[in-house]
Amino acid sequence: MTSSEIRQAYLDFFRDRGHAIVPSAPIVVKNDPTLMFTNAGMNQFKDYFLGNKKAPNARVADTQKCLRVSGKHNDLEEVGVDTYHHTMFEMLGNWSFGDYFKKEAIEWSWELLTSVYKIPKDRLYVTVFEGDEKEGLPRDEEAATEWKKWIAEDRILLGNKKDNFWEMGDTGPCGPCTEIHVDCRNDEERKLVDGKTLVNNDHPQVIEIWNNVFIQFNRQKDGSLVSLPQKHVDTGMGFERLVRVLQGKQSNYDTDVFSNTIAKIAEITGRKYDYSDSREAIAFRVLADHIRAISFTIADGQLPSNTGAGYVIRRILRRAVRYYYSYLNYRQPLLHQLLPVIAQQFAAVFPELISQESFVARVIREEEEAFLRTLEKRPAPHR
Repeated sequence: MTSSEIRQAYLDFFRDRGHAIVPSAPIVVKNDPTLMFTNAGMNQFKDYFLGNKKAPNARVADTQKCLRVSGKHNDLEEVGVDTYHHTMFEMLGNWSFGDYFKKEAIEWSWELLTSVYKIPKDRLYVTVFEGDEKEGLPRDEEAATEWKKWIAEDRILLGNKKDNFWEMGDTGPCGPCTEIHVDCRNDEERKLVDGKTLVNNDHPQVIEIWNNVFIQFNRQKDGSLVSLPQKHVDTGMGFERLVRVLQGKQSNYDTDVFSNTIAKIAEITGRKYDYSDSREAIAFRVLADHIRAISFTIADGQLPSNTGAGYVIRRILRRAVRYYYSYLNYRQPLLHQLLPVIAQQFAAVFPELISQESFVARVIREEEEAFLRTLEKRPAPHR
């Protein structure tokens, strides 16, 4: 399946189960003082979880543009160095606002992954919340019981508060979660080491693919937890990771989500991407990732600047410029040349970029030119 087909299969699956398909919220958050950027699919639905507003639909699904480069969720320094972290990424999500809960969420997750996407069952593991004495939170027996209907008990693992209790930030809706992990190692490696020992241990081939969050509490400013009037489901599946698994690749960057961008970088610089851990290969991955974050945030109304959200975007842009300047030996603006590839790729799902393509390209080029002038005045970095 192509990445577009994989995304559509997700939305169709949940549409068939009574979910309204809604557009992505902007990546830039303008009306919530606790957030600079949308960092999870649930951000736009926060008021429904808190009971401040009534959701127009009790069941919703979408693909959400997310950015995780500031605050609690900060992956920036890993991006490009490893093969599965991103600045901007798509989060496939389905939600229930006071409608279905753990039973249906778990059943549908399993059905989609194993029956629609045909992921072999013996490559999947799940985690459930083990409880937390200090918080007075019990083990999530309800989720464990539901999983036992679908997966062997020795593949249901207990996870601590860090991994299996999801919170958007310091305050707000939260609750226990169950994660689904997939083992992408080859058969020889799988025979040598049991996959369950690698879950949540930063193994590049044993990765979390989907998180089902059961929103039951509201975290108060004083740190206490208050039960919400209704229980909700908030799920998030990393689109780029899902595509990698279904396309049988070792890296997110080897999928068709990034391949056209990487080909364009090779064409512009005259260099070849070699899939390695070399500085040059990392530079390819950094550019292919960062151009998405930069272009979508600008299209959603956030210009690079020296403060706040604008400074975060400027930092991402300058990190990309440093990489092509230092490791691809390319000394003129490059990022803006990638815009047509990105705009075309996402035209059907996020049309806001193609409709502002020339404006976004101009902003990026001006930023690149200004920073390149600064770099030209500095001594070359030590390798």
